[in-house]
Order: sequence, then structure tokens, then C-alpha cells
Amino acid sequence: MSGRVHRTERDGRRRSFGQNFLVDRSLIDRFVRELELGPADLVVELGAGSGSLTRPLAATGATVWAVESDPVWAERLRTTLGTGDLASRVRVIPTDFRRLRLPKDPYRVVANPPFGLTTELLAMLLDRPERGPTRADLILQREVARKHAVTPPSTLRAAGWAPWWEFELGPTIRRTSFRPQPSIDAAVLTIHKRRPAILPERLAPTFAERLRTDWQ
Repeated sequence: MSGRVHRTERDGRRRSFGQNFLVDRSLIDRFVRELELGPADLVVELGAGSGSLTRPLAATGATVWAVESDPVWAERLRTTLGTGDLASRVRVIPTDFRRLRLPKDPYRVVANPPFGLTTELLAMLLDRPERGPTRADLILQREVARKHAVTPPSTLRAAGWAPWWEFELGPTIRRTSFRPQPSIDAAVLTIHKRRPAILPERLAPTFAERLRTDWQ
């Protein structure tokens, strides 16, 4: 025996796109229920994957933008949704979320993104609060989620977001709840837009740089 592991095309896509899909049905149902969504909500789901969150999100009555960078999974999701009432509330968008044009109307974000893209995801959502979500519920590496939820902020980047955003650490999600299984546990990080903000939104693009200068 050679001991070589045969990797399929699906394995290759999982590695390339950093895919770890939630498969724990009871956890998914509880997570979506606690979001308290309804027909008035627009939800941008980043990293829709197999649709394990997409369907429960749409079942709340919300409109869902299901964003998936893997074209195979995006097409599969579109096919499995079919043409029924649930499908009418879901728009499948086959693109990398970093190229997504965010909605102009108020929206929320739900994401189970590749862990390696967390920094880019947070920057996209939070750097410009005038175009950011009203709330984001993100499934991230547990230590990363804990770091961002610390009060007062423990990093310059988090301090730069603090005038416009509040961070809350949610429940831990064990690695066994994902397929393929990652090497570490995850946790939910919930981010709320401050109403009112501590500072005007027009200051956001340069605020972190000002903090960096003051701290040097």
C-alpha cells in the first residue's frame, strides 16, 4: 500500500474555499430562532455553502441574499431551492463576498465565513458604518470572537470601530458541529450598530489612523 490519500474534486474545493459547513440541525434551528427575523428583514448571508442556514433564514419570512463563492455549491443551492415559496425569498449570488455590492436598504448579516477571511470580512462590514449592517451575527474562530468582544477594546482596530459598533460574544460552537471538521472551536460574534453613534459616521474612515498617531 502506498499510503497516499486520494483527494476528490470536492476536497480540493473545500481546501481552496475554506469550507466548513454547519451540520448540527438543533444548533442551526436555535441559532436562527434567536435572530428574531421576520418578513421586514433583509439578510445578507455570506458563505451560504450547502444552504444549511439559508433555508431556515428564509423560513422566517426574511428576504435572503445567499452569497457563495464556490460556483458548484451556488448552483446546487439554486437547484435545491427550486421554485417554491421559500425560493422566492432567496437570491443566490455566486460571488466572493469581497466583491459584493452591499444593499442600499437597511440589512442584517449572517455569516459562516472561511476563518482565514475574518479580517477582510470585518473590515468590509465595519470600516464604513454608513453602509454597514444594522446587525451582524458571525460564526468565527472562538478566540477571534472573544478578542473582538472584549471591553474596553484590546486592539487598535477594535478601538477604531468602537464609536459606531457594539460587540457581544455569543455561544461556543464545537468543532464537531461542522463538516469537514475544523481543528478549533467557533463562537458567535454579534455586532450591533450603535444608535446613536458616539461620533459622526464621516469620521470613521480616518479614525483608526488618528488613534494610531495618538498612541505612538
